[in-house]
Amino acid sequence: MAQQWLLPLTIVAITVVAMEIVAAAVHRHVMHGPGWNWHRSHHEPADGWFERNDLYALVFAAISLTLFVAGARWPALWWVGLGLVVYGLLYAIVHDGLVHRRFRFVKPPKSGYLKRLVQAHRLHHAVRERDGAVSFGFLYAPRLDSLLDRLRAHRSAP
Repeated sequence: MAQQWLLPLTIVAITVVAMEIVAAAVHRHVMHGPGWNWHRSHHEPADGWFERNDLYALVFAAISLTLFVAGARWPALWWVGLGLVVYGLLYAIVHDGLVHRRFRFVKPPKSGYLKRLVQAHRLHHAVRERDGAVSFGFLYAPRLDSLLDRLRAHRSAP
């Protein structure tokens, strides 16, 4: 009985990991590229509960919904769609709730990996322009010293 859940859970887990890679690439190359018009709102002071950048969540939700529908014909795609939902929930809790404090009941971490994740994303927001930002992942945070070195190098470049 447990074996029947092994493949679906593996698909969900692989999808969550793959989504962090995809989301980091989309963040770097789309949101800080041709999609800056939507994403810029995320680098500016908040002007209410929603920001234009939240439209990206609708795009990913539409992709997930499409995968659920396609899963009626190809069941593995249903589990990929669920993986996107799981990633989206993690993103909402960690990025929106913990990092940006959009949910005030989530306490800021005082140590450990989650603190590093918050610090790395704050370094991402140290740059308000489209170019020069660091740390594009949402659930993965590179070492802070390497991010600081890259920020300093960008600021000292002509």
